[in-house]
Amino acid sequence: MGAAPVRLSELVARLRERGHEVVVLTAMPNYPAGKVFDGYGGVFRRERVDGVEVLRSWVWPSLRPQFIPRTLSYLSFTASSTIAGALRLPRVDVLVTESPPLPLGIAGYVLSRLRRAKLVFNVSDLLPETAVHVGIMGEDTFATRLAYKLEAFCYRKAWRVSVQSAEIRESIEERFPRVHTLDLPGGVDTSLFDPTLRDEALRTRLFGDRPVVAVYAGLHGILQGLDQIVEAADVLRERDDLTIALIGNGPVKADLVREAERRGLDNVRFVDVQPRALMPSVLASADIALVPLRTRLPGAVPSKLYEAMASGRPVVMAADGEPAEILARAGAGYSVSTGDIAGFAAALDRLASSPQERERLGRAGRAAAVARHDRRVICDRFIDALEESA
Repeated sequence: MGAAPVRLSELVARLRERGHEVVVLTAMPNYPAGKVFDGYGGVFRRERVDGVEVLRSWVWPSLRPQFIPRTLSYLSFTASSTIAGALRLPRVDVLVTESPPLPLGIAGYVLSRLRRAKLVFNVSDLLPETAVHVGIMGEDTFATRLAYKLEAFCYRKAWRVSVQSAEIRESIEERFPRVHTLDLPGGVDTSLFDPTLRDEALRTRLFGDRPVVAVYAGLHGILQGLDQIVEAADVLRERDDLTIALIGNGPVKADLVREAERRGLDNVRFVDVQPRALMPSVLASADIALVPLRTRLPGAVPSKLYEAMASGRPVVMAADGEPAEILARAGAGYSVSTGDIAGFAAALDRLASSPQERERLGRAGRAAAVARHDRRVICDRFIDALEESA
């Protein structure tokens, strides 16, 4: 569950298809509920998932968005994974470490030295820049200065720094010109997400029987800016043909539910987390995909954008920067600036009123996903670079 785990799981699968041996060192499963799943727990666990050896170590999970509990959660896994890796990780040639969380770079560095492996530091979000940008960390505090030093340490100690977006690559190369980067951009399995998977029975069960369904599916967190969806639903409350569904869980879901109830919005429906295997059919069964962000996040491109495009669903997005550029290049929907509730509602209203427009934009999104954002092709390029360099 989650964007980074999906990306990395598909990379693991492709590595194995190409004949490489892969071991995964990760935490006890706890996302998105914020508590360790039933049947797990303790200090260490070894299992096999789809033929891959998975080593799991202890984590203190937390859904709380504040800096201190999030940092403590990150540090708990950083410490446990370092110990578990030192004791149980076999000899490896390349060690790929995910960021965020940024402190995990410490574990990656230590284990790469212990195993004499080449360290690839994979940057999905620029930290601490993003945390400062959204107000989680102060601009010039001791913790922020320490985090920037840790970021520089991770980049300089890595054999390669892999990046999820062009903005991330440009930022790192400008600040650290001697660092070698590899592209590992976001994408989607276009054979998995497909518009032909539309399921009318599933649609009715999850969303009801209104003619038009607009869906957000993903984490209900602070950075997603889902209050914009609730406010847009209020603007469109007179449309009795439109259901706006929010699928998933997260730290702000309870607040969103209360706000929708306070406003008396009967056009908003909150849907529980759905199994990952069901999500392609869920997206294909909607009519419009919603992709809001609270603010511009440097280098961040939501994975749900690619999934919506591959599913042939037109997108209404509240975002600036690279995500808006990708959507515009594909011609797959409408983007407004974050916080533009009137514009967001107007774009949603326009698409809800025009099945022809939805069909046209959906086809364009699907074509762009296949041509430019297919994850199998992305993974192959990344693996090619590893094989040639290593």
